[in-house]
Amino acid sequence: MDHVTHDGRTTAYRDATADDDGSAPTVLYVHGSGATHTVWANQYGRPDHDAVALDLSGHGGSEDIDLGPGGGLDAMHAYAEDAVAVAREATATVLCGNSLGGAVALTVALDHGGGLDLDGLVLVGTGAKLGVADPLLDALANDFDAAVDTLLGDDMLYHGSGDDGGADAREMFRAVGQRVTERDFRACDAFDVRDRLDEIDVPALVVNGEHDSLTPPAFHEYLAEHLPDARRVELADTAHMPYAERPAAFDAAVDEFLDELSG
Repeated sequence: MDHVTHDGRTTAYRDATADDDGSAPTVLYVHGSGATHTVWANQYGRPDHDAVALDLSGHGGSEDIDLGPGGGLDAMHAYAEDAVAVAREATATVLCGNSLGGAVALTVALDHGGGLDLDGLVLVGTGAKLGVADPLLDALANDFDAAVDTLLGDDMLYHGSGDDGGADAREMFRAVGQRVTERDFRACDAFDVRDRLDEIDVPALVVNGEHDSLTPPAFHEYLAEHLPDARRVELADTAHMPYAERPAAFDAAVDEFLDELSG
């Protein structure tokens, strides 16, 4: 893991960029709530793909930040600072975010991207508004195991019950911990940029899983319709994490988008 120090803390990231001619944009992958950079292993692990994946503050190998009681939008802006710092260090010009990570990417494009020369956004399992159901927020605060059980239920993170990845996801949630995971979901719950999407001036690829119950297809239809330059791809037989369930199809969609940016 590499590290960059910024804004009084150190952020960890995995740099899988190649020493090539730089003709293709470098993608910075930003994970979702309660996760770490490892959810993107299928993406940064593939050859001939310049990729960077970070751990947001308080996740994985990254130092946390004291946001005081609550968190909310303060956490979102802190996470955006993490992404900007890593993108600058690794010269990444495309941000790909899942769920919370998609909100971070949108926040960077809106409020923190002045020092970045962004080429595009890939928005996966996310939305312009990310309200979280009250029962899930309550469980995250009071019964973390029950909250994780909910997230691993049918067509939440995974299509079906997530038998293939559920054990790894459960271990990851426990490693990140209740406090940070709850903060992530509360940051999502406070997030709403529906009235600002027309300010984003870079192309966007919007990707959703056909069966995603956490951020349903309608969220992605809204993004594709209201972003100035966006198109949407829906992947069958997947839910909230299509890049993990159908990596080949997801990667093909991203590569086509990157080719369009390069061309």
